[in-house]
Amino acid sequence: MSNLKNINFENFIPNDKFKASKSSNKKTFYNLLKKINKKIKEKNNIFNSFSHDFKLNFNFKEIKKFKKFKRIITIGFGGSILGAQAINSFLKRKTSKELIFINNLDFDQIKKLNKINNLRNSLFVIISKSGNTIEILSIIDSLRKSANFNKNNSVVITDDKNSYLNSFAKKLKIKIFTHRKFIGGRYSVFTETALIPCYLMGVNIFKFKKNILNFLNKKKYTLIENLTNLSKIYDSKKINSIVLLNYCNNLEYFLLWCQQLIAESLGKKGKGIIPLISLAPRDNHSLLQLYLDGPRDNFFYIFSSKERKKTKKNKGLFVEALNNKKMDEILENQRNATISLFKNKKIPFLSIEINKRDEETLGELFSYFILETVLIAEKLRINPYDQPAVEQLKKISKKILFTKIQK
Repeated sequence: MSNLKNINFENFIPNDKFKASKSSNKKTFYNLLKKINKKIKEKNNIFNSFSHDFKLNFNFKEIKKFKKFKRIITIGFGGSILGAQAINSFLKRKTSKELIFINNLDFDQIKKLNKINNLRNSLFVIISKSGNTIEILSIIDSLRKSANFNKNNSVVITDDKNSYLNSFAKKLKIKIFTHRKFIGGRYSVFTETALIPCYLMGVNIFKFKKNILNFLNKKKYTLIENLTNLSKIYDSKKINSIVLLNYCNNLEYFLLWCQQLIAESLGKKGKGIIPLISLAPRDNHSLLQLYLDGPRDNFFYIFSSKERKKTKKNKGLFVEALNNKKMDEILENQRNATISLFKNKKIPFLSIEINKRDEETLGELFSYFILETVLIAEKLRINPYDQPAVEQLKKISKKILFTKIQK
């Protein structure tokens, strides 16, 4: 086990079942990591956002006036909104504001929002890299009367090219912050895309970025060790699913971000492993039977937290049955029992245990998964930054939509 200050890792990959190829040794990943370290200084590279010299394209004076809002409604799809939503979910105890995220065409949610009497007194943060995302334009249109979007209650984060969203914002004199062209939504968590809404929520964004270089420097050997073991999983071709088994509720949206990162970055050219999210201990009573006794084609990331809740010892009806244990102790017991069973049955996993729930830890966790994903993509010889199949879907959807309109 790698015992680090903020995050502990434990690899369990049975050597008799999973063997790495010659290209998956530690030296390979060490050299790949050196290449990334050089890219940090390149201004048009996604890893430049890891740098402490990375300059945000806004000043705090121009957004400070928006901090007065008690309700913030963020509109976006995919990685462009999941980063901010994951940060909020993990750190939600740090804000007293009402935070609403619209990340799907949810008719009931829109209907509910339209019934709020003072909706126009909310702050709307609208995010779309292209500025032409059909779903986002539809949501804006559905809220336009109740929200009364204007320069005093709205901000837009989008590419600086001509688009429907750009034109909409300029017409209403709404402040536009530039979504960097060279950084896709799922890699934008250390840029304005996530940091502007998080700053307005009350998150200390400087603490969030404080430790994001750790796995490129002083903790690189932990990353390389994990990658060498994970390579055995990809080389074996025995694994069909990666199960993100979650014993920490505050990581719910982080795992949704993680799922997109893995699927959209690595699922190309017939390669990739399907990432699935599983909530524990709930799923111990439904899916664990399959995990333990079904096909041996799953690899598990086991997420948990060492943080202790400030609750009193159980003095209720079931003291004897619960052995006077608190809820967090029972959760930890379930997690430990699962790990023990996985080891006994030689089921491969990577355990990720969080020691402290704060900005520094979460930033470090985001950086770890970005690095892990990009380096696995390098090994698989695929481009982790594009999503060509998704672009095909967008083109076909627009073609069908406008064909129907013309008819």
